[in-house]
Amino acid sequence: MSMNTDSHIICLDVTSFISAARREKKALSDVPNMIVNALQKELVDMYSYLTPDMSLTECLIRCVEGTKNEPGRKFIFIIDEWDCIFRVYKDNQESQKNYLDFLRDLLKNQPFVALVYMTGILPIKKYGEHSALNMFKEYSMTNQKRLAEFTGFTESEVKELCEKYQMSFEETKQWYDGYNVNGISIYNPKSVVEALTERVFDSYWTQTETYEALKFYLMRNENGLRDKIIRMIGGEKISVNTRKFQNDMCTFESADDILTLLIHLGYLTYDFDTKTAWIPNTEVRQEFISSIQDNGFEHVVKAIEQSDKLLKYTLEQNAEKVAEILSEVHSENTSLIQYNDENSLACVLTLAYYSAQDSYAIYRELHGGEGLADIVLIPRTKNPNPAMIIELKWNQNAGIALNQIKEKNYIKSLKDYHGKVLFVGINYDKKTKQHDCQFEMTEV
Repeated sequence: MSMNTDSHIICLDVTSFISAARREKKALSDVPNMIVNALQKELVDMYSYLTPDMSLTECLIRCVEGTKNEPGRKFIFIIDEWDCIFRVYKDNQESQKNYLDFLRDLLKNQPFVALVYMTGILPIKKYGEHSALNMFKEYSMTNQKRLAEFTGFTESEVKELCEKYQMSFEETKQWYDGYNVNGISIYNPKSVVEALTERVFDSYWTQTETYEALKFYLMRNENGLRDKIIRMIGGEKISVNTRKFQNDMCTFESADDILTLLIHLGYLTYDFDTKTAWIPNTEVRQEFISSIQDNGFEHVVKAIEQSDKLLKYTLEQNAEKVAEILSEVHSENTSLIQYNDENSLACVLTLAYYSAQDSYAIYRELHGGEGLADIVLIPRTKNPNPAMIIELKWNQNAGIALNQIKEKNYIKSLKDYHGKVLFVGINYDKKTKQHDCQFEMTEV
């Protein structure tokens, strides 16, 4: 806790009081009183006209009144990690309610409050009619409104940092971009700083308290959560109803509740206009892969492990081997994904080509020519391999898929690319449960 006598600013770090309560073996219910006592003592120490027998409220009001020699001023409260009680003590609802009541009594409609600014991961918890802190204007990861550009580093800021530290902007974008915050592209500040100062592109999420939470929540399977997670690993955007979320880390009635929590934790990004969520970048996708291992996703992990071979055989235009791997990935994942249309085929195919993300930018349904190309792979810098346009068909044949790429001029989706392009036509026959593939190389 700190106080600025010139501007009457009170700063509270709630985590420090949680830590102190643990060290002193006090109950969670003692935390509000610990805050009150610490704040009251500091006020008395700083202002000579306050006495120890005054309550905290009396001290604050007296400061607003001022003295003959010192004008009174209201207080600005800055409360950091206000929600840590909900994160650390997930199931202690009684203490959570008491904590909300404490904040309401301290802050709501008080004459000494000029402004309260609170930061945290979760939106404000509401217990039915128990809406203790309904006086706040909230900006969350589901809708940051006018504060969107301040949620993280913007693209222009990251470009400037990459130039300063002489690191690849393209790789930084691949690893840490992808957060869509009210239409603005936002980068994870912690990870960008770590990568540029350490000069290593890697996942830095394992250093945060939320990493263990990711593994725990992915093991649950409320209303088809597992299917949705696999689809997002496969590059899909999933519709999410965020309005039912109870703003805590233990009340889950549907897959949407867990997905909304993952949005607030930063593991998913969310488009407010389309109401869809997806995995934003390479860093987060790696954490999902690490978290699903040995937790009922073994076939997905196996498909990802095979992806190096699949990419190799595709570049070699080995139709037999490509079809063989795709058929295996398909058959092993039918229990996890409703594999009955081209969209599902695209999802499994993206999983199967997972390792290609290291050397290619992969796009689903990319506009070009006279329609949308199913999957487009554009080589990243220093990747000498050709670009690829993949067209998928269901119960037809690979030749039809290949012809569609040419007839609809999908090559125009490669706007700024110059070099070789591999057309890949893939068909799945529902009756034989087999894939067939055809290839054609061209140049643009």
